[in-house]
Parts: sequence; C-alpha cells; structure tokens
Amino acid sequence: METMEDKSIFDLEKEILNKFRDFMTRFTKIDELGTAGSKLLSGFQQALEFIRKPPIDTSSKLVNSIIKANETERLKSYVNFEFKNRKDVNQNATNLGSCKHGLLLQIRQVKVVLDELEDIQANVRNVMQSIHGKLSSLSDTDIDFKMNEQAIYNDLDDENTAFCHSGSTDVTTTKVKKNTDSTHLAALMVSIYGMVQQDYLMQDRIVSALDLNVSSEELESYCLMWSLRPFINDELVHEAWKYIH
Repeated sequence: METMEDKSIFDLEKEILNKFRDFMTRFTKIDELGTAGSKLLSGFQQALEFIRKPPIDTSSKLVNSIIKANETERLKSYVNFEFKNRKDVNQNATNLGSCKHGLLLQIRQVKVVLDELEDIQANVRNVMQSIHGKLSSLSDTDIDFKMNEQAIYNDLDDENTAFCHSGSTDVTTTKVKKNTDSTHLAALMVSIYGMVQQDYLMQDRIVSALDLNVSSEELESYCLMWSLRPFINDELVHEAWKYIH
C-alpha cells in the first residue's frame, strides 16, 4: 500500500483537494440538517402557541354583547375553542413532542457530521506536513543545484543567461502557487469548521432550552437566531465553493 512518503507533491495536493470536496459535501449535509431543524423549531413554536391560546371570557357582559353583535364563523370558532377544538389541542400536543424529538435527533446527526469534518481536518494536516517536508527537501537540493548552475551561467552570453533565469523563475513560482493553494484550502477548512462548530453549539443550547415554560419572546428569538445562523460567514463559504465548481 502506497504511503504518503511514496507520493509526489502533485499527488498529495490532489489528495487535499479531494479531501476538501469531501469536507464541503459534509458541510452541505449540515446545512440541510440546519434547514430541517429550523422547520422543526417553527413547528414547535406553532404547536406551543396554539396550546397557549387563551379562550374568550364569555362571563363578561361587554364581551358577550360584542360577540352577539359580530357572530362571524371565525369568532364563533374562537369562542368555542375549549369545546370544539379538544382534538386540535391534543394533536398540537403530539406535534410539540414530535418536533422536540426531531430536534434532538437533528442535533445528534449534526454532531456525527461534525466529528467527520474533524477527522478530515486531521488527515489534511498530516498531508500538509508531508508536503512541507518534501518542499523543504526540494529547497535544499535546489540551493546546491543553483550554486553549480551559476558557474555555468557565468560562461554563457547575456541572452542565454537571461533566458535560463527566466525559466528558473517560472518553475519556482509554480511550486509556490501550488503550495499556497493547498495551504489556503487547509485554512478554509479550519475556518469553516470553527463556524459550524459554534453554530452547532448554539442549536444544541436552543434545543436544551425548549420546554412548556419557554416564553413566546424567547421562542421567537430562538427561531430567528436559528434561521439567521449568525456564526456562518457566507462570503467565506462562497469562496470555498469556488475551488470545487
């Protein structure tokens, strides 16, 4: 089996790009789980608010007179809420539990993918170390080669010397550019992982805080924060996708 020491720098850089693709594929999975979680959280909010909806106090003479003067179907439905909508209340109570269970499952799934992203990062770090080691070896060899090469350049005419130097610069630039690309991909993975990890921690805290006592204001804020994903830098994510498309 071929080890990293046996692979060329080109093959190692290609491996990093492949790992980067795997990384972004899993990022997409987390994105999809986040969208599904947002829907579940909204479902929890709707179910809880329905259960909390207060009935109209028909013992009030003023309220009774208003009802009699405006007996629309919608108003009648609301007035008879406690009697006619018991089935709906039970259904929403069931939905409440289902949404909470779904959110707990979603959080566990995100954690699994997050661990996979961490494993990919660890693998990329090992590949980068191999690349840096090979580049260091090449640099030492190039120094000895260029010292001997300079003696030859001194015997050549000016035109040929300029041409040779130009060719040498192109090779060096290509090596540096490739290494920079690999380093940048590795840095992108570190940044994106950090963002996703913070987003996961926020979602985990939100799900842990969900119960029958959570206020409507808190719940609305949770829904907003979940959908906004404040820790995710969209510009950085778009930049990452450019390396794949």
